[in-house]
Amino acid sequence: MIAQFEQERPRLRAIAHRMLGSFAEADDALQDAWIRVEKADTSEIDNPAAWLTTVVGRVCLNILRDRREHAFEMPDAVIDPAEEPEHQAVAKDEVGLAMLIVLDTLKPDERLAFVLHDMFAVPFDDIAPLIEKTPTATRQLASRARKRVQERPQSNVDLPQQRAVVNAFLKASREGDLEQLVSVLHPDIVLRAGALEVVGARTVAGRASTFRNLVAVAEIRPVLVGGLAGFVTWVGGEPLSVMAFTVRDDKVAAIHVIQDKEQLAALVS
Repeated sequence: MIAQFEQERPRLRAIAHRMLGSFAEADDALQDAWIRVEKADTSEIDNPAAWLTTVVGRVCLNILRDRREHAFEMPDAVIDPAEEPEHQAVAKDEVGLAMLIVLDTLKPDERLAFVLHDMFAVPFDDIAPLIEKTPTATRQLASRARKRVQERPQSNVDLPQQRAVVNAFLKASREGDLEQLVSVLHPDIVLRAGALEVVGARTVAGRASTFRNLVAVAEIRPVLVGGLAGFVTWVGGEPLSVMAFTVRDDKVAAIHVIQDKEQLAALVS
């Protein structure tokens, strides 16, 4: 079974990444699953691939349930500075950062049902025992999650206009112009940075003084983050943060910030 595990590792890692939104956590989950597989009696398992999927799924589900009691963690992105005219930031395994952000808002059971069924075609009959529900209830969880994913906030303007709005945000931040900053923010904007969640244009704009001090000394490099306009801030030759902006109707509707040093080291190449 260990040989089968190694053969299935790329697919299992993809499942874990979609479940957890972090490559580091995905690798930890696979290590935990590997230990469980090594200790298990697998002599009567007829479908090793399906069984390994359930093992990884159960490990990820436990991590998600535990995470609910801890700080919000941003999903990984990957910054590739080789692209021109703008650097590119895309999620590995062809899963966009915007999608991973939405997945991270789902309840653990919803996320498991949606990821395993919609992304990996695992039957509801196989998923149901993992969350101790009936196949019908599991189907309903996946349907609810699917609706949330389909309705996720997305920029509804083209990239040049996204960039124009982001540049207006930067200009107002640099100048400390609170009213101008409020004018480019959606009234119900949500800013997430680690465990911090800030809602509302004036509340977000009120934090601009901190950002103003940052941009005064930072190098700002434009990037695309999961298809969203954004930028990386560099200070002293080191990446300090990644910011992604969702722009709707020429207003910034959401800002997602990654500041964790370990994540940045893995994200920015």
